[in-house]
Amino acid sequence: MLIPLQYNSTEIESDSLIARGRIPLTSCLMMGIFTFIFTWMNWRLYDGLLIPHGDSAMYEEHLWNVSHGKGFRSYLDQGLFWGEHIQFIHLFLLPLYLIWPSHLTMELCETVALAAGAIPLYRMAVRHSHSTTAGKAMVAAYLCYFPLHFLDISIDLKTFRPISFGVPLLLFALEAIELKHWKTALILLLLTLASKEDYAIILGPLGLWIAWRAFQERKRGTSTSPSSNLEKIKAIAPGISLSLFAVVYLPVVVVVLIPLFRDGAKVHYVGYFSQFGETPTEIVENILFNPSLLFGQLVHPDTLMNLLAFLVPLGFLPLFSPSRLLVAVPLFGLLCLNEVASDPRHHFHAPIVPILAWAAAYGLTNATEVLQRFRKQHQPDVIRRPSFSAHFLWSSSLATAIFFSLSPLGLAFWDPGSKYYWQRLYVPGERAQQFAKIENLIPPESRVASTDFIHPRYTHFDRSYDYSEYPRKVNDNKPGAPPDTDYIVIDTRHPYSNIKTPDQIPEYHDHPERWELLPDQTDGYFIILKRKPESASSQKQSAARS
Repeated sequence: MLIPLQYNSTEIESDSLIARGRIPLTSCLMMGIFTFIFTWMNWRLYDGLLIPHGDSAMYEEHLWNVSHGKGFRSYLDQGLFWGEHIQFIHLFLLPLYLIWPSHLTMELCETVALAAGAIPLYRMAVRHSHSTTAGKAMVAAYLCYFPLHFLDISIDLKTFRPISFGVPLLLFALEAIELKHWKTALILLLLTLASKEDYAIILGPLGLWIAWRAFQERKRGTSTSPSSNLEKIKAIAPGISLSLFAVVYLPVVVVVLIPLFRDGAKVHYVGYFSQFGETPTEIVENILFNPSLLFGQLVHPDTLMNLLAFLVPLGFLPLFSPSRLLVAVPLFGLLCLNEVASDPRHHFHAPIVPILAWAAAYGLTNATEVLQRFRKQHQPDVIRRPSFSAHFLWSSSLATAIFFSLSPLGLAFWDPGSKYYWQRLYVPGERAQQFAKIENLIPPESRVASTDFIHPRYTHFDRSYDYSEYPRKVNDNKPGAPPDTDYIVIDTRHPYSNIKTPDQIPEYHDHPERWELLPDQTDGYFIILKRKPESASSQKQSAARS
């Protein structure tokens, strides 16, 4: 076991690791194991053609297109990606991506980033508890925390999400805030916002927490050094400024910037809250001023289940740091109102994870102090070294991971009857083997329209279009293949495939004179259509004129 069951001398811990802020070998090993396991899982999903382009490999296409002068976009987007989210943190991966231009690079970076979130958590837990074992317990709990696992691989096997980079960035920012390193905190918070605009919902209440803590510190110091009103204003200024910035930033992004890149259309995630209205303004007004509607949506068994899903793996310790826990309340409320996904198995909960982990790191010691006061005992040595809380924390996280994680910690990973069984997901099957026969069949200078799960293999081509039933801007807001498409590739066995035979492809069924059906080399697993030469030249001339 990487967490020792006995504490070392408090003096030794304080003088060595605590003072220097060093991360012990055991914590590094835990982070290394997490990185190895989840990188392996991500890479094997990619090898098995189980990672979709939409909401995963499309971000790799962003980097490919940027590095080749095609703009910050994938051809899945309705124009530039700015029309989906003000989210560009993955552009900082470009130096590494240019060395190894692959989706696998991005998966590795995301997993390393999530693991790195354990570093500030360890340091904060140790500083507050004066116990390195408490810090190790916090690291173990964080890395076993199943809501974190779903940020690396979600329940629908979407793997790479830029929002995940906000988790370690916000954790490092929280540590800087605790130490009052304001310049460092500012830079980290701006980078956190680059992970997705959702983090502004966290930064608003976080600013209020910073101001409240500063006010409390000044208040406690008045007996010995009275403060002027100007000094009090200076003390709360960083927090109030952050809160005001977040309050302004989010509406500007949602109401102005994103619609600007969508030709004035409203943001796509307005549909997630359709019970509150059809526009951002209607939704906000109903949430704020229609308490009966809000109450009816929130007071629901699912809300309690979501709350338990977040708190039980952390041993309820965030409750022992209530002021920090309150920072997550507004976003938790919005998550529970989300009609698409309200539980922590997708990606919408990402900004909540660092706040709860931060609260747990401080709740470690607070829990022991509260229990001691409740028992009316005076054992300062026990208070200083929260043994029970530390071991309850990591064991709670591990126990819940057994039942809910998709990783090797979870039963689903080992259950042959589960759709998440390791041999079903992480051992490439017949479909991947059949694709190897046609992988090099299409020239890289071609424009390819392909279905979602085979699409990641064509992001480095001249253009890679999404072939689906969704209307796309690159195809005049119609489904199917754009007019300048050279090849259509249909994956007939992917999880959501509706096309099984060539005659089910509208382009081939309606205009067989324009398309050549290439010989089947894959036993029906893949269908490839090639535009006939005379049709290809006329279509490209038409596309050039438009």
